[in-house]
Amino acid sequence: MADQGQNSTIAGRYATAVFELAVDEGTVDAVAADLGQLKSMIKASPDLARLVRAPVFSHDDQKKGMAAILSRMSANPLTTQFVFLLAAKRRLFILADIIAAFDAMVARRKGEIRAEVTSARPLSDAELAKLKDVLKSKLAREPRLETHVDPSLLGGLIVKVGSRMIDSSIRTKLAGLRTAMRGH
Repeated sequence: MADQGQNSTIAGRYATAVFELAVDEGTVDAVAADLGQLKSMIKASPDLARLVRAPVFSHDDQKKGMAAILSRMSANPLTTQFVFLLAAKRRLFILADIIAAFDAMVARRKGEIRAEVTSARPLSDAELAKLKDVLKSKLAREPRLETHVDPSLLGGLIVKVGSRMIDSSIRTKLAGLRTAMRGH
């Protein structure tokens, strides 16, 4: 657990550094888009996730692999330099934490708030727009939705905003009924 805290502290420092450079260069949106694309690619590719996280790869191997990916993405030069620095410093394994911290800084700068939404099935664009409108009216800030699908919910939603959580899932309601029927 101490390692996780240390990793998030280190990730925060790297995220702050790249964020400040991006602000100075006027490339915040481009770097954010690159990092978002990298995050999606890492999530979708077990091989890429292994390259980023596994300590068995040398920093040269990591740099070569990431160079190919960043080139194919036409990544911003700052993003490329940053990822190469992480590879050289043997810090690529905290890239996901850095991206999360960077995203939080971008959201704060734009006056947005991150909302994590888990549903039993993928939500349609209309449902996402309606949810966004409801959250915006309740939070008085623009929500940035991060969606997940968990079929075990059966129906309904779980919405997490900061430390607050709204759980209207059928799974949770059924569990509550089960407990009430047992008399506990």
